[in-house]
Amino acid sequence: MKNILLIGLTILSFTVSAQTNQRIYDIIDAVSAERIEKDITTLANFGTRHTLSDTVSQTRGIGAARRWIKSEFEKTSSDCNNCLEVFYQKDLVKKDANQRIVHDVEVVNVLAVQKGTKYPNRYIIMSGDIDSRVSDPTNFTDDSPGANDNASGMAGTLEAARVLSKYTFENSIIYMGLSGEEQGLFGGGGVAQYAKDQGWEVIGIFNNDMIGNITGVDGVVSNVDFRIFSEPVPPTETEEERRRRRFYGGEVDGISRQLARYVHKNVKQYMPEMNPLMIYRLDRFGRGGHHRPFNDAGFPGIRIMEAHENYTQQHQDIRIENGIAYGDVLEHVNFDYAAKLTAVNAINLASLAWAPPAPEEVKIGGIVEPSAKFQWSKVDGAIGYQIYWRDTTAPTWDNSRFVGDISEFTLKGIVIDNYFFGISSVGKDGFESPVVFPTGVFR
Repeated sequence: MKNILLIGLTILSFTVSAQTNQRIYDIIDAVSAERIEKDITTLANFGTRHTLSDTVSQTRGIGAARRWIKSEFEKTSSDCNNCLEVFYQKDLVKKDANQRIVHDVEVVNVLAVQKGTKYPNRYIIMSGDIDSRVSDPTNFTDDSPGANDNASGMAGTLEAARVLSKYTFENSIIYMGLSGEEQGLFGGGGVAQYAKDQGWEVIGIFNNDMIGNITGVDGVVSNVDFRIFSEPVPPTETEEERRRRRFYGGEVDGISRQLARYVHKNVKQYMPEMNPLMIYRLDRFGRGGHHRPFNDAGFPGIRIMEAHENYTQQHQDIRIENGIAYGDVLEHVNFDYAAKLTAVNAINLASLAWAPPAPEEVKIGGIVEPSAKFQWSKVDGAIGYQIYWRDTTAPTWDNSRFVGDISEFTLKGIVIDNYFFGISSVGKDGFESPVVFPTGVFR
């Protein structure tokens, strides 16, 4: 009887962990490079989208750009029977808040919220930046088309909304256009504070900043490589949490790193032609992006972007110098590649929005024993749980076992000293929550 039960559990484990869902493939196929090209072109044609630029003109400046973005979200909402709540989120930033704020400015973000049916206060977020800039970050009048940085990320966000609005999810999704990124991440900071004030439970944010370039300044050309930036542990961790990490591990297992691993795994499963590169860093060396304010607020957040940047096309006045054409213009954007990275976002937004919540409490035991033991809080909507483990030097969760609708389990023969562990919740359609690293210990 025991052997029959073991065989049954093994088959169930394989079935749950190996299955794919046709809806995810349908989402990939629905993303349109043609629509993304049209949107990037429209955004670039506003001339400049500098945060401090014209807000009155109907054809030029950030005011015209954000009104157009809002109207596009509203069109999408109209097509799905008003399934999106579209609104502005605003904050006044005073002159001299930093050296790049040369006059008072209202930083205006555009949000489109697709409410979940079961967990409406749980949000997974995709963002792109509305604003652009040239060489001088205080120059808000010269042409700054910002075709790749970051019309590409904004167009991807608009397209993800069009595709995913055709579906119904248990968790809520937010599609956002953020302003003030080039002036000091003001837009993300405003929404992160708004989320805290509203009591939102943020599952994670995918910050898309430059998803359209395939030709690197170093000569590398690739339309399959992309980077996932994530910080190792939250900046909000307490001194007690830091102390415990010294003894139990977890220095590369914070909530943002688990979100990065989630994206990496999903892409490998559903888009094997793509090559996701997990970068163990908050952002590029010494630089920043709009996921950082969310991380600062204690929310998981990652940056998804091209792998091979060309610095002659970022933050540059449009010019030809020494035979090099500088400037962030349309001809440098690969729209098919932008569509691929939009699909990367869309399938992970959907997977998380269809998944049950992660276990709130995960404990581990098995000190000086030949087995690893686990206890966790059960989750409404989960049909079972997946236990993951990996070598302590491995970047991804390489081993797993489905254990059914229980709240404790022992992995026999697995020595706790030699691996890191985590647990995710699994829903009826096989969609999983992010992995939760143990935060408690028992004997």
